[in-house]
Amino acid sequence: MPATAEFRLSITRALADQLERSLATLSPQPLTRDNIDALPPRAGVYQLYLGDEVVYIGKAESSLPARLRKHFTKISGRKNIDPTEVGFTCLFVDEDLSAVAPERTLIDRYKAAGLAPWNFNGFGSNDPGQNRDTTVFEKDHFDVRFPAGLDWVCQDIPAGSYVASDLLKRVKKSLPYLFRYQRATFHDRLNVTVPHEAPTADELFTVLGAAIAAYDPKWQIVALPGYVIMYPKDGPFPSARKIYR
Repeated sequence: MPATAEFRLSITRALADQLERSLATLSPQPLTRDNIDALPPRAGVYQLYLGDEVVYIGKAESSLPARLRKHFTKISGRKNIDPTEVGFTCLFVDEDLSAVAPERTLIDRYKAAGLAPWNFNGFGSNDPGQNRDTTVFEKDHFDVRFPAGLDWVCQDIPAGSYVASDLLKRVKKSLPYLFRYQRATFHDRLNVTVPHEAPTADELFTVLGAAIAAYDPKWQIVALPGYVIMYPKDGPFPSARKIYR
């Protein structure tokens, strides 16, 4: 019988076990504004469900409701899904989340089991950056399965004539998904007409794209699966859903 042996204490494994057991005792609640607003602004980890399936695991280092509101807004502006179809559970964590990384231990465990698919296909991304604009999105990517809604109604944009630079800012603020664009000096000299109250994103991109491209043909607005861009370049954009010019 040997007189020595190795002993390795796995704090992360113990943490993952405890988190998983605690989350398993919770029942998902619908991702609604009322349910989110009822949460105290504390740090913690959370899970999102689509039906009975855990699809995403995340953390909030300062406020769980603030993070869940971002997810609610994002899902609200997507096709093929509705926030009422999504549920959530969460655990408030008092420890330093950056130090213990509780969500990382859960993600690794769920990934090994083939669960939490939204963690690995773009759901948590804010701005994917220009390098992603010209790539091909895989068919199981979150943005392909649930593309940004071009039929989103911009209730806060009334009919009228706008300077293009002002309208671009208003559209960007009104949309529940990313609209990234390059600024140019001629945007301050170009007028764009919004034909009626509460236009859709598609209608706004149509009038903006036509006006800006008429002034300078190098410009175009491109609707990609999960966001929209406006730059003076032709691409190629292999995943483009619609081009406005």
